Amino acid sequence: MIIFPNAKVNFGLNIISKRADGFHNIQSVFVPVKVEDALEFIPANALQFSTSGLPIPGNTNDNLIIKAYHLIKSNYNIPFLKIHLHKVIPMGAGLGGGSADAVFFIKSVNNYFELKMNADEMLQIASSLGSDCAFFITNKISFATEKGENLEPFTLDLSGYKICVIHPKIHVNTAWAYSKIKPLTPNKSIKEILKQPIETWKNELINDFEKPVFEKHPEIQNLKNEFYKHGALYASMSGSGSAVFGIFKNEIPTLTFQQNFTIFNCSF
Repeated sequence: MIIFPNAKVNFGLNIISKRADGFHNIQSVFVPVKVEDALEFIPANALQFSTSGLPIPGNTNDNLIIKAYHLIKSNYNIPFLKIHLHKVIPMGAGLGGGSADAVFFIKSVNNYFELKMNADEMLQIASSLGSDCAFFITNKISFATEKGENLEPFTLDLSGYKICVIHPKIHVNTAWAYSKIKPLTPNKSIKEILKQPIETWKNELINDFEKPVFEKHPEIQNLKNEFYKHGALYASMSGSGSAVFGIFKNEIPTLTFQQNFTIFNCSF
């Protein structure tokens, strides 16, 4: 079975408060975009996991797909699987690629083996893997609160718009980024801002991580500035970085850089 897990971007990201468990409460709108990995699995005599495309650092047993497999197998009689992941979504970029891979795997195993898990059961497995995994259960535009796992549907008409996502191949440590944030409840909610014309977002829709990340990596801020120079209606860093995206009404202009950036032109 072959599936294509997609990335997500954040429309606004406010760090509201520090939690007693050490995490943070956030507000953001998660939006799926068509930057996709490819994931295949078939029954096998032993559990096997291979990759191609972008290199994936770390131990295979720490991969969220493998963790998801073991969580499912602990409750359901599924066979060993031969799993192959072709990695396209950059890692550590604020695009949720690892979470998407794991959750698409959970949903596809559920369908393939007719496990009859409902959305809540899949959500329980997904949430144990990471805070933004829950989003990919529905994979629809959602307003996220708490750690990012509390989601409510959010209506946002993006028909006719295009998005360009650029990964500058810089790794931003998420723990470091959070350490530089002073939590604060904004005067105007992200939901309220997003109901306004997109032309107004530029001055009001904020990602709190941009200030510390841009100070440390001004080349990331330069990407955002380049989007606006080329006519983007709105541009922002996604998550804690380092990917930056720009939204265009019609066609995306040709963007060229001296650095070896990865550019994805796609739709929502």
